[in-house]
Amino acid sequence: MRFNTKLLHGGFPLDAFGSTLPPVYQASAFAHESAEKLEQIFQNTAPGFAYTRISNPTAAAFEKRVSIIEGGVDAVSCASGMAAVAMALLNILQNGDEIISGSGLFGGTLDLLDDLSAFGVKTVFLREVTAENVEKSITPSTRAVFAELIGNPRLDVVDIQAVAAVAERRGIPLIIDSTTATAALIQPLKQGAHIVVHSSSKYINGSGDAISGVIVDGGRFNWDFDKFTALQNFRHMRKLAYTARLRQDIWRNFGACIAPQNAYLNCLGLETLGLRMERLCENALGLAAFLAGNAALTDVNYPGLEKSPYKPLVDRQMEGGLAGAILTMRAGSKEKAFRLINALRYAKIATNIGDVRTLVIHPASTIYARAPEAQKQAAGVYDDLIRVSVGLEDLEDLKEDFARAVEKITESRDL
Repeated sequence: MRFNTKLLHGGFPLDAFGSTLPPVYQASAFAHESAEKLEQIFQNTAPGFAYTRISNPTAAAFEKRVSIIEGGVDAVSCASGMAAVAMALLNILQNGDEIISGSGLFGGTLDLLDDLSAFGVKTVFLREVTAENVEKSITPSTRAVFAELIGNPRLDVVDIQAVAAVAERRGIPLIIDSTTATAALIQPLKQGAHIVVHSSSKYINGSGDAISGVIVDGGRFNWDFDKFTALQNFRHMRKLAYTARLRQDIWRNFGACIAPQNAYLNCLGLETLGLRMERLCENALGLAAFLAGNAALTDVNYPGLEKSPYKPLVDRQMEGGLAGAILTMRAGSKEKAFRLINALRYAKIATNIGDVRTLVIHPASTIYARAPEAQKQAAGVYDDLIRVSVGLEDLEDLKEDFARAVEKITESRDL
């Protein structure tokens, strides 16, 4: 099956009544005919559901769909994208371990990595996540390479095959946050990544109506259990040890489960993911090219533009050369950036991406407000930077809207 067909028919069994979407099992607990059966479920010797914090049929349906489209062996859904990133890392980390990461990360992820330092986990930040830089940064304490496939908001793109080859040769898993790309543009596991993380609140959901995250295990990393001691109790699961520990240990103990209603909304959103991403990327490229010709703006950044240093990698690595639906621009000052943002008619001023509507934000004063200046610079965040998550509006309307707003920063009033 091709991608859009797989979204609709990818091995998802109908329920007993023939529903084409999974029912919402809005229940905390599930009753069984005997104590013996519940014991078997708790001991993982029989299939079934016991308690929604541990597993839920609606969540399981969502997980199966994501696992299929990503080409993984299993997926675990979480209460938020940040919960997914945290669980993906903490599942294999202990005091004294190190992470190699890109510096152009989402502000919340940077805050999380800073929080991990209090527990003895160090992060080594790279300006660019390249095979060469990763190779030079690996130490005996390195336990994970983590990167956003398309950085948010820096919009740098990772060469997955090259970085994965280095990581695997050195016995370290590559964990890719593919939120801004999604499986519609690329399946990182097929490119060599070992684990994929999504904030499914974004493009997977697509409508901005459910917070959630998901972790997908490729099931092919050869875990060294003397090195990854957190997985030792699951060594009998071999290459499936990562998800086994995640499900049976840290994820369930942290209570990071997705709500059944949110899992249902994500299943609904998944069915149009391919079509939405195609249109969103087309709109983003069209709007970026239009804005790049405006003299009032500087550094209009979008990986699909011909001037972008990442354009050759996008063409080689991404489906159809599509480069996501986020672009950034610089207005010249914070005051001009605010004036432009406030003048937009269709774009909503909101801290999210992946909605059907165009969303705009000033990162420096919001999602990076807590970051020190050096960290902002490394992430490509400046006082005059504007991030745009392009939506499904008609492209000509977006062009007219932004052109009208840009005029506000060219008015005679001295800023």
